[in-house]
Amino acid sequence: MTRRAPRQADIAALAGVSQATVSVVLGGNQGGVRMAEDTRLRVLAAAEQLGYVPDPVATRLASKRNHMLGLYTFKATFPTDVADSYYPILVGVEEQAAALGQDLILFTGADGRGERTHDEVAIRRTRIADGCLFFGRHVPVASIEKLVESDFPLVYIGRRDELEGRIPFVGADYVSASAAVVDHLVAKGHRTVRYVRENDDAPSSTDRERGVLEAAAKAGIECRVVRDDVPVDEWLRDGVTAVVVEETDTGAAYAAVRAAIAGTDLSYAVLGRPPEGGDEVTGFEVPRREMGRRAVELLVELITGDPRNLHQLLPCTPVPGTTVKDVR
Repeated sequence: MTRRAPRQADIAALAGVSQATVSVVLGGNQGGVRMAEDTRLRVLAAAEQLGYVPDPVATRLASKRNHMLGLYTFKATFPTDVADSYYPILVGVEEQAAALGQDLILFTGADGRGERTHDEVAIRRTRIADGCLFFGRHVPVASIEKLVESDFPLVYIGRRDELEGRIPFVGADYVSASAAVVDHLVAKGHRTVRYVRENDDAPSSTDRERGVLEAAAKAGIECRVVRDDVPVDEWLRDGVTAVVVEETDTGAAYAAVRAAIAGTDLSYAVLGRPPEGGDEVTGFEVPRREMGRRAVELLVELITGDPRNLHQLLPCTPVPGTTVKDVR
């Protein structure tokens, strides 16, 4: 059952004061009303306990809309470098927000050391916007769940499976794209493959692994998953001819594979694009810019009460490349 957002009357009841007192305290006591400090602190503590977030726009606009969308990332910093894998998402978000007449608010969510706290208080501040977009490999489930339960419009950029599918998202179809990479290897004659992924679980990694293993099983080839190391000498003794590696925002697995197979005849493919870019590496293009655009569209639909598809997966574009050799 969806819980309604707490109101000033709820705070008044919990703090044991009048609603007028609550209004004065939460409004910053602009009129200089005389009030005991313990009363003020009691009201603030009750507001914090209930998770109350005032909507300054609601007092001015009957529609309770200010045409502002929030953007909150669970990365350490916002991806402002054009080489960052998340940067195209921001481009798509900004483009579509402008097209729909929406402004954007970037929420820092950081502590005094510049590290993201991801706690409930930081995330709850997103409620000053009409709705909020979230992205990053991991989700602080408890904090997001409270937003979902309060019916606050939010969209995650990237597939999420937490909260029993209650998080609206726009993501990439990594299962199909990863399976297509394995199909390409099979077409080139490869029958013994290793799949290298980082030792970190997230839906995007899970989907890639699922696509790889399902395609390998269907083709009847050997494909083992490797997480901790890259034992190239052992692979060569076992007759491995190709390596598939996942793309992540750290690029650690890809860098380890490239360094380990240097000087060998092993073919390789990346499930996404390599950090340095370039079309010579076999893999696929993740539609990040379009994901950003679609996420804004879905969020506005949620805000206006007309969502059509709460869970969207966009196709990835294959990149044939030249790093997979023919061994037939």
